[in-house]
Amino acid sequence: MSNTQHAHWSSRLTFILAATGSAVGLGNIWKFPYMVGESGGAAFVLVYLLCIALIGLPILVAEWLIGRRGQENPINAMADVAHQAGRNRAWLLVGVSGILGAFLILSFYSVIGGWSLYYTLSSVTGVFSGQDADGIGELFSGMLASPGLLLAGHSVFMLLVIGIVARGVTKGLESAVRTLMPALGVLLVVLIGYGMTTGYFGQALGYMFNPDWSALTGETVLAALGHAFFTLSLGMGIMMAYGSYLGEDVNLLKTARTVVIMDTVIALGAGLAIFPIVFANGLDLASGPGLIFVTLPLAFGNMGGGVILGLLFFLLLTFAALTSAISLLEPVVEFVEERTPLSRVMSTLVAGIGAWALGIAALLSFNVWSDPVLFGLGVFDLLDKLTSKFMLPLTGLGAIVFVAWALERQSVETELGLKGGSATLWHLVARYVAPIGVIVVFVSSL
Repeated sequence: MSNTQHAHWSSRLTFILAATGSAVGLGNIWKFPYMVGESGGAAFVLVYLLCIALIGLPILVAEWLIGRRGQENPINAMADVAHQAGRNRAWLLVGVSGILGAFLILSFYSVIGGWSLYYTLSSVTGVFSGQDADGIGELFSGMLASPGLLLAGHSVFMLLVIGIVARGVTKGLESAVRTLMPALGVLLVVLIGYGMTTGYFGQALGYMFNPDWSALTGETVLAALGHAFFTLSLGMGIMMAYGSYLGEDVNLLKTARTVVIMDTVIALGAGLAIFPIVFANGLDLASGPGLIFVTLPLAFGNMGGGVILGLLFFLLLTFAALTSAISLLEPVVEFVEERTPLSRVMSTLVAGIGAWALGIAALLSFNVWSDPVLFGLGVFDLLDKLTSKFMLPLTGLGAIVFVAWALERQSVETELGLKGGSATLWHLVARYVAPIGVIVVFVSSL
């Protein structure tokens, strides 16, 4: 049982900021723009928005509902809510998968957070200035080849995360998101403002919002479906943990809509910040993950004001990584704190140091441990594939199936404030559309 009184969010706004902060991570600033670039622009964006509405939103609501009913960590919450509904306590495996997934993701996510810290520092020192493509490429490959550099970045990033989470829900998570989320918003607006001065903003707008339906393939639809799921931090125990700090007065559906809209606006904003720079410099839109760490630094190094712009951009990336990383650590800490006699600070240290240690194995897979360990994959890629392709879809599927099929229909309708047509629509989407969507992503990724 819990050794402390269960915390609660101080306000709905703070909860929205925290949930949006969790959702707005490297996926929005890093992955979304390059996925749009690779998948033909606006057609991908429209399919993505549809997937968010039909799959992301119902699973988000389901995870919050379980967390709020359970008022404990995801494992205990799943077990208790199942027991109250007269269902088998084996449903707690959904919570186990979520917490384990969050722990594994944090271990390698922190390594990428370290990259963004390194690039922020590189921006300040003017390392990008005057570099050609080969020079920027060597900077990135040189960083990956250096265990010491990767370890330093990973360690500093994890220290920041541990420091925030150890202070608790109100002083730690809330204080961090109240500072980081507005700062992230301001940085994004400044970068979009710069994009408007490049002369290529109209081209970026057309690229993102004028659909080329011929670019829409089955693969594109699946990519949109998968990203809609992962961008909202679903299947990681995070939203169940955050839901457990919620009071009964919060309308889950309205709040979920707000979070989804804010998350999507920031993702689209990142595209509008990045694409004008890419077009203005004649860079490759479909350069994949390298868009952020190779393509953009090349542009920053060869433009007027590039030092300031590069610094702002990598600060934005670091803030986004931090808001997500603190949310990844939270469900693990909540579990340790409630299931052991350890204090909040000690629980955070135990969970954080564990993730940091696993992260060392992940960062070494870029250099001294580059040999495959399993299925032809190194530790970093193995952790990424295991979580994104297996654990997260199955955990999210478990949550939505549990709420839609195992809980009493009337109690869910009452809790979500649904009646008549809206109740019918919810059950149609939650029982059939969302689960089928997740299963399609899961099977196709195999």
